[in-house]
Amino acid sequence: SAYLIADKVTVHSKHNDDEQYVWESSAGGSFSIKPDVEGDPLGRGTKIILHLKEDQLEYSEEKRIKDIVKKHSQFIGYPIKLLVQKEREKEVSDDEEDKEEDKKEDDEKKEEKEGGDEDEPKVEDVEDSEEKKDKKKKKKIKEKYVEDEELIKTKPIWMRNP
Repeated sequence: SAYLIADKVTVHSKHNDDEQYVWESSAGGSFSIKPDVEGDPLGRGTKIILHLKEDQLEYSEEKRIKDIVKKHSQFIGYPIKLLVQKEREKEVSDDEEDKEEDKKEDDEKKEEKEGGDEDEPKVEDVEDSEEKKDKKKKKKIKEKYVEDEELIKTKPIWMRNP
């Protein structure tokens, strides 16, 4: 029973040809059913929300949920999806450093124009545009995102094509 780990259970459900409804109960023997006008539209299907008790927070861990679904729902013919938070590394060029370098070069050129002696030879650094591109530093940052992960990918034997 869901009430072993949750204080309150909320179920959003929608059939193809019907309105979306919400069922709520707090384990006291009473429940309420009403049209779901506030929730996200499902299109079709069921979304179950368990409001966990404070001493049962282990059931909010991704690995624990996957183990339970695998153990008790391995042969269900419908997709079971879990929202999981993942990380990916993304390379980002260091634009801030490039802007600072450009400012320094501009300042040096201004100083040369304003107060430079005519007798002294001018030394200029010549760089190819390719070398500048290679000098750009790229940082690897970890970007977090949320993704729907389907937990049951194998179909039961009786659902497979022979």
